[in-house]
Amino acid sequence: MTTEMLAVPVDASASATDALPSMLRVTRSDPVYMAHAYLTKVPVAAIIPFIEAFTEPGHVVLDPFAGSGMTGVASLVTGRRARLFDVSVLGRHIGVNYVSLVDAGELHERGEAVARQAQERVGDVYAVACAACGARAQLAKTVWSSVIECGGCRGPVNYYRALEDAAWRREYMTCPHCGTAVGSRDPRLREEPVLDSIRCECSPTQIEQRWSAPLHASDAEGLRWPDAAIDETRQMYAASALGRHGLTSTAAFYSHRNVCALAALRSAIDGVGEPQMRSKLLFSFTAILTRASKRYQWSRRRPLNAANTNYYVAPVFYEWNVFDLFARKVQAATRSDEWIKRTRGAAAVYDSACGPDVRYEIASADRLPLPDDSVDYVFTDPPFGSNIFYSDMNLFQEAWLDDTTDPATEAVVDRTDTGGPRRTAQRYEAILTGAFKECRRVLKPGGRMTVLFGNSSGAMWQLLQRSIAAAGLEVIPELIAVLDKGQRSVKGLASGFENVATLDLMLTLRPASCLSEALQPPPDGAVGSLVDSLLANDSANSPSGLYVALLGHGIANQWDLSRIDLRQVTERLRDAEFTIDQRSALVVRTAED
Repeated sequence: MTTEMLAVPVDASASATDALPSMLRVTRSDPVYMAHAYLTKVPVAAIIPFIEAFTEPGHVVLDPFAGSGMTGVASLVTGRRARLFDVSVLGRHIGVNYVSLVDAGELHERGEAVARQAQERVGDVYAVACAACGARAQLAKTVWSSVIECGGCRGPVNYYRALEDAAWRREYMTCPHCGTAVGSRDPRLREEPVLDSIRCECSPTQIEQRWSAPLHASDAEGLRWPDAAIDETRQMYAASALGRHGLTSTAAFYSHRNVCALAALRSAIDGVGEPQMRSKLLFSFTAILTRASKRYQWSRRRPLNAANTNYYVAPVFYEWNVFDLFARKVQAATRSDEWIKRTRGAAAVYDSACGPDVRYEIASADRLPLPDDSVDYVFTDPPFGSNIFYSDMNLFQEAWLDDTTDPATEAVVDRTDTGGPRRTAQRYEAILTGAFKECRRVLKPGGRMTVLFGNSSGAMWQLLQRSIAAAGLEVIPELIAVLDKGQRSVKGLASGFENVATLDLMLTLRPASCLSEALQPPPDGAVGSLVDSLLANDSANSPSGLYVALLGHGIANQWDLSRIDLRQVTERLRDAEFTIDQRSALVVRTAED
């Protein structure tokens, strides 16, 4: 599948007037995307072309798996109305606040005020002495290290120091007491700080120095913070070995200093009288919770991102200054608001009582509280099977919101049996089918629906095919597009050889004109031949690019995709002596024909 913008004719019943692309490449760095993190968030730029193609200003756009509400933002800036639904408490919190536009000056003023109030309550907990000049300085972040138990002498080993002594080569790490090889799999005994990054007037840039005790201890007097249990019934409990590491509640993922600062800040936000401003400040607060936790992994070269899809705490991690993080997220919320205001122009549609006509409700996608024939277009991004467990990952933010998502309502597939009710593939298929039926019910005659989906398992793609057919819908073959949201690293781009798909398909659907034909297995040799053809005709391919091109061809030709996994593509590449270029992350041949 090529990367050109193809002029695709849309059938006459659709309201599209512009050509749709066969591939969308969008960045994840626009002001809206950066204001608040949410798992598998779709950039607004990927949604706008479809809304504009299938609707007119004033039309109603539905998203039954709304997540963080990006469909609502895209609808707002294009002058459409939006009806958003999800079971996610955090998703609704984020989605509602994205379109709650406030005065920038007032938001900064209130943000500074609540931060000052919180600092006065908890004390100057980030004050440290500068080792260079002895003056009082402010901490930007502290590097913490696990202390592991040596398998030889059972003595304590500071992981960071052992790594430093090994010239930053993990394979050469040894116990300083007995010389036994040590590593991240050794039992963790405790955590201790090793380095501070500080801001001091004696230097124009941050100074890195050995850790020293803060000048003021955290004052937890009168502070309260949530400590939601993470028990063995959650998928992430088993996946992250939480019991072994003692991380069985949300508060355990924060340092004492940071949880005190967060509690003081949350309390100060509660004291803001105006509901819209209070909610917007809480939006900035929940945006910092992952980075303020122990899940933000240290790197010798530069900070890595926090683990967003699991509960992993690295052997070396950062403790960031909570008040710095909050100030930056208030600024990010302002930039998001200003971008929306500029982009929408005079196009925004308002409800006289509620402002922008973007409504977000907690509801299951297979039971939508909407009348028949009430929606002009559907754009949705359902959960991708067992890829991510949203209620588990959102628990860290939802605990601070005093409301949590019920895991039993999620459209996901469990990876392991945790002893609780099983969320099976059959249940997931039933939810998807019910949701698609609901979309068909509420769509006006001639309305269209676009589904964004990604997975590396052919069985999940076949499940999607069955759900579409069972709902009385069909894929419009000419309108199958690829979405590339951009990757943050070469490892992400090259992850086809790790059998993780990094590109998604956008399938536009219409009501089926007749009973759907039964899916047929690919003709003998067709899969391998198509991969070879794609490699021969387009040198700029990644494993995921080849895989989604294969899927798109299979969907258009009514193939049964159940056995077409990403692994099958990568094995074909290895057999043909291809590898991944570590600079471009593209497929390259490693031997002469």
